Amino acid sequence: MNFKKLGILAIMSSFLGGMFAIAGYHYFIKENEFVSIEEKQRLSFAKLMDTSGMVVPEGMNFIYAAEVTTPAVVHIKTTYMPETTKQPKGRDEELFHYFYGDPYGNYNQPREASGSGVIVTQDGYIVTNNHVVENASKIQVVMNDKRTYDAKLIGTDPTTDLALIKIEEKSLAFVKYGNSDQVRVGEWVLAVGNPFNLTSTVTAGIISAKTRSINLLRDKDNMAIESFLQTDAVVNPGNSGGALVNLRGELIGINTAIASPTGAYAGYSFAVPVSLVKKVIDDIMNYGQVQRGLLGVVIQDMTTTLAKEKNLDFVTGVYVSAVNQGSAADIGGLKEGDIITKINDISIGATTQLQEVVARFRPGDKLKVKYIRKGKEADAHVILKNKLGDVALVPKDDNSVKTKLGADLQPVSGGEMSVLDITGGAKVAKIYSGKLKEAGVREGFIITSIDKKAVSKPDDVVRILEGTTSGGILVEGIYPDGKKEFYGIGW
Repeated sequence: MNFKKLGILAIMSSFLGGMFAIAGYHYFIKENEFVSIEEKQRLSFAKLMDTSGMVVPEGMNFIYAAEVTTPAVVHIKTTYMPETTKQPKGRDEELFHYFYGDPYGNYNQPREASGSGVIVTQDGYIVTNNHVVENASKIQVVMNDKRTYDAKLIGTDPTTDLALIKIEEKSLAFVKYGNSDQVRVGEWVLAVGNPFNLTSTVTAGIISAKTRSINLLRDKDNMAIESFLQTDAVVNPGNSGGALVNLRGELIGINTAIASPTGAYAGYSFAVPVSLVKKVIDDIMNYGQVQRGLLGVVIQDMTTTLAKEKNLDFVTGVYVSAVNQGSAADIGGLKEGDIITKINDISIGATTQLQEVVARFRPGDKLKVKYIRKGKEADAHVILKNKLGDVALVPKDDNSVKTKLGADLQPVSGGEMSVLDITGGAKVAKIYSGKLKEAGVREGFIITSIDKKAVSKPDDVVRILEGTTSGGILVEGIYPDGKKEFYGIGW
């Protein structure tokens, strides 16, 4: 064996000896040392990537939106005076107490409720839900910093479940309006309110759907508008009237309802979009009531079934199944069978969306309506009317004949006069709250005389009734099926 081979063997022996020494150290000594889970995670993660410099991108968390919104979302406490009732006689006192609360007759006490509101101006205007403050005898506002104020009710709108109240204060934090038209499904949002009296609660979710109708609102004139933003942000009783905001802290909706079999949150909540909120609140503040501009059409969602039934090429839009005579749509040239696809360049894909978009405008406003007729696209220019068939704004304390009657009166067509053998009249094209509805008059009724004075056109109704100061009046007329009717109305 030469020296070269001996040298190689020596080197190999040294290397193997070192390896055994290291292995022995790890086996006998290192294995018995304490190693934390955190250390294991750090060592394992280090093999994958170094995250020490990773930060959450600005705008992708909820901190900013929560900080700018919570000072401007208030807790609303309301008091209601109950109707006076008497304790039934002959009822077992214990059972009465079980069902009605107080066996001693002190159950007619004021009751309290609560909700939320959103400050929208520095001088104390607050938006909330109609159902939060409706019929309240006292409204109290508690700020995020615990300051308390008595609030004044400015006005309400049951058709959108919105209300406006005001407190006397200056330099208040407020939530800036955003743009609900630009909100996209999947976008992060925050719900801010006071659920279960837990003040200034913030929850997060995404926009789950838009233009959603849940058949929640009821209106005596059938003019309720439901085109909600649907979210999965947690909303519970007490959140009503609170803010739905985007990550910039801008108001995109007023939280209004939840879909729940239990009364508590079950996965979905709904908010009135701010595009509608702005208009309704401006109307209440400036006119004392909402100025509704009406298109005057009966509409249906476009479906494959409807397209086949009407022998139409399916397109996204809203199908016009009827046009009211003399309405804005009628005068503008829209006809039964048209498919409305846009209003003022806003794409329309559902009846709820069309109703919400039109509700942003007032009587007298001009709209451009894009529609498809027999496969061809065209534009109609319409001027919206009020519910009485005029293009004027309706004063808050309007006591006009048409308002008292509560009807849109239109001329009778020559065809109708021929079929019904009449020489004229005033047709009740649309009926709202008022004297006619109270008397039982139905839409389609043609007024032919009032107190034996002939009516040949709608203006005759106004002329005759303007000379009637009080007392009862007799309204005579005929329905489209030829049935004559008489109605006694207290004027």
